[in-house]
Amino acid sequence: MSFIEYGDTIKDGDTAIVFLGHESMFPVKVQHGTVTQTKYGVIRHSMDLIGKKYGSKVTCSKGGWVFILHPTPELWTMNLPHRTQILYSTDISIITMMLELKPGSIVCESGTGSGSLSHALIRTVAPTGHLYTVEFHQQRAEKAREEFREHGVEHLVTVTNQDVCKNGFGVSNIADAVFLDIPSPWEAIGHAKAALKAEGGRICSFSPCIEQVQRTCLAMEEYGFTEINTLEILLRVYNVRTISLQIPDLGKAAEDNSIAGFDSSNPSNQGSPCTNLQQGTVQFKSGVPQKEMVGHTGYLTFATKSLF
Repeated sequence: MSFIEYGDTIKDGDTAIVFLGHESMFPVKVQHGTVTQTKYGVIRHSMDLIGKKYGSKVTCSKGGWVFILHPTPELWTMNLPHRTQILYSTDISIITMMLELKPGSIVCESGTGSGSLSHALIRTVAPTGHLYTVEFHQQRAEKAREEFREHGVEHLVTVTNQDVCKNGFGVSNIADAVFLDIPSPWEAIGHAKAALKAEGGRICSFSPCIEQVQRTCLAMEEYGFTEINTLEILLRVYNVRTISLQIPDLGKAAEDNSIAGFDSSNPSNQGSPCTNLQQGTVQFKSGVPQKEMVGHTGYLTFATKSLF
């Protein structure tokens, strides 16, 4: 199994996503002889998963059913075990675009954290690119290596356990882009410049506090980076629902004209909003924002390495 080479059949040792609904899903490692408990009952890996096709509808022991999905970076971001705070698809999408990543790109990243962005970067630069990711915490670095191996992408990523602010990325003049998600990114700007190709490249720094952004921008200017800009991405989700609005009172003449122009016995008018005239309301489909929305996550600062 690989997160970048999609297969049709579920195999022993695969990582699969058990989908109960849009707000309820979780990852599971498929193993012969193992069972997984859900609110709909038990899933037996040997009988219900292995050999079935991804996307299959699986009936659980209590009669309920789930879908088994092939993992993608997007699904993994929503379901991965959190070892640190992670980046979500909203920020990831703008990062991959603004860093101008494509198949074959070489990317340096610090820190690895829970690997949310890492999986998306690997998928973007595959099959000929490479990700060099640096993680300060030894246990997190080892866990990231293990996950990349289980997910079939270890040949596209090199995980290094060191302090990027002191020791850099371990590579020089090969990267097309650098991404920083560390507490003091201004201390790593010099190492980021050294990792980028001599002919230039892009850098992005993610910071939750504006004071971090200010110091990072000053460091970027000091090291000769240009086109420095900072942005923040906010996601607002809308729910589509049916709402009822009261028909305005426009006077008796308007009411007579409205009723005269509408024939409720005409089959073509069945289901029309006007069918509610006698009740004094009319129904519409409307997009309504959710009462709660994801707020500030962090600031993204982008810059370009100058050739001079």
